[in-house]
Amino acid sequence: MKFIDLTIPLGIATPPWPTYEPLQLKYFKRLAPNGANGQVLTHSNHLGTHLDGEIHFHTPGKDIASLEMDFLVHEAAVVDLSDVCGDYDIYTSKMVEERVEVREGDILIIHTGYHHFGWDSPNADEVRYMVKHPGPDREFADWAKARKLRWIGVDCGSADHPMNTIIRDWMPRQARQADKVFKKKFGMSLADYFDDSKYQLMHLEMFPYGIIHAECLGGEIDLLLNRRVTVGMFPWRFVDGESCISRCVAMVEDAEYEELLTRKASMPKTKFGDAFEPAHVEKLNQLTRANMA
Repeated sequence: MKFIDLTIPLGIATPPWPTYEPLQLKYFKRLAPNGANGQVLTHSNHLGTHLDGEIHFHTPGKDIASLEMDFLVHEAAVVDLSDVCGDYDIYTSKMVEERVEVREGDILIIHTGYHHFGWDSPNADEVRYMVKHPGPDREFADWAKARKLRWIGVDCGSADHPMNTIIRDWMPRQARQADKVFKKKFGMSLADYFDDSKYQLMHLEMFPYGIIHAECLGGEIDLLLNRRVTVGMFPWRFVDGESCISRCVAMVEDAEYEELLTRKASMPKTKFGDAFEPAHVEKLNQLTRANMA
């Protein structure tokens, strides 16, 4: 068995979720005169590829240390929605089930394609990555509960639609763009579509049911779309942790791994060597132009 990394690179330039503490690094020891290099890190938990735990939004919930390995590692459905959702769009359970088989108790990994706008990408666009990615409505959340999903992973800044978070208030220019899209596509304003009863529903309405999520996935995700595969998320055994920076991997057999490496060799690469599919960006831009027209 071999591993395919679904984790984005983590460094001082990796953007945290807006207003959260970024990674800060300093040396407190050096080889001369201390005989070893030593570093001190300061950061929030919502940085790079990370797992949101229940107590991030649900006070009586589990901490990160309480999550069993059987929960963190399991069969997953990996779905590509980059062909149907552009900036500010809403994705649905129907879109997911049209593209991949989802079974009760699965992990669900959602490829929006917005990892292509991550900080290490040739198409890097931090505002688009954090503020303009698509997201779900309550229909999707209710479906996820009915499917008893273990956890959900997304390749963008949040499992919630960004305009269903406080970002709507922090980024008024982008909120006006989203409002235009919502009126055009759904016949109602952004404020009416995502009213207070739906606020941050992927956090507030899901965590009490134990359905948490990972955010900012990426890495080699473009090699594994619209299929089933075993996925593992590996946070620290973090007592009292509300969330945690993590490593996420998919597990494939040796023969398939060699095939994937051959495919990777022919694809363009990010700054740190992850393969990506340029056609995803082209389609996302096409969908977005239509939304904004």
